[in-house]
Amino acid sequence: MTEPASDASTRRADLGANGLERLQKIIAAAGIASRRKAEELIVAGRVQVNGQTVTALGTKADPARDHIRVDGKLLHGAERHRYFVLNKPRGYVTTASDPEHRPTVIDLIKSGERLFPVGRLDYSSEGLLLMTNDGELANALTRAAARVEKTYLVKVSGKPSSSALNQLRHGVMIDRDTQIRNLAGKPGAPPRRTSGRVMTAPARIRLLRDADNPWYEMILIEGRNREIRKMFEEIGHHVEKIRRVGYGPLVLDVEPGRSRELTPDELTQLRRAAQGKSSKAVVETTAPARNRPPRPRTQRTPFSGSPGPGRPRRNQRRGIR
Repeated sequence: MTEPASDASTRRADLGANGLERLQKIIAAAGIASRRKAEELIVAGRVQVNGQTVTALGTKADPARDHIRVDGKLLHGAERHRYFVLNKPRGYVTTASDPEHRPTVIDLIKSGERLFPVGRLDYSSEGLLLMTNDGELANALTRAAARVEKTYLVKVSGKPSSSALNQLRHGVMIDRDTQIRNLAGKPGAPPRRTSGRVMTAPARIRLLRDADNPWYEMILIEGRNREIRKMFEEIGHHVEKIRRVGYGPLVLDVEPGRSRELTPDELTQLRRAAQGKSSKAVVETTAPARNRPPRPRTQRTPFSGSPGPGRPRRNQRRGIR
């Protein structure tokens, strides 16, 4: 039954004293989506409160008393929060659903809760992906202010010069759009400049395996769309492979396509990382960086596939070919 406008206003005033919550926060707590995605659902007119469609992001509601629906489905309060590390294979989309009907990372985890990925790995990239239904933590981790470190192994076509790598370390201008500009063109022609460009944050880069197509370790504190591919494209090199092996305190340690739940200690460290407190992953590498001491070993080591007979070399354990 619809309340008269005056009664509804009185009820809202009373509830304000009892601690109303923002609508996107309620949706995120219910495990429907991250807070950022919940905001998109609200703006798109897919959320109703007590039978009324809501599109204003500042709207507040009482999750215990108001009837909140998303796409017509009634919310039943906060779910039990779950946290998983997933080793995303290539060929999967980092989204809950795909209009092109490609396989998604959701297909890889069987859970009673409605999970969603934190951040993204593009279709051709692989490695560590955090999956959860905790919208609050997901929102905190993806905030730029958190500066959560992400560690990647990157295979590049051709050998970048030392000066080119230093450009990446200090930050380069990349396009905001989702398309990678084609490297093919007239020899010696300057790269095409487009509007909507942004400077990347400083990155830590070091050589892991020297070859015609070398492997690098990259540590970033941002998560822009296809950022690594765009960065190397700016210095004239194509990225062949990307594997994420660390996310804050988490280390990749499961087979491709497999997942596991976080331990209580990992969750505690992850929450610290979301608050901007240092909580770095300890990832085994082939050689220490020249400007810092070797990293200690950890009980969990990044998974890289079946080691085969005999004791494999470090690069083999990490899947570097």
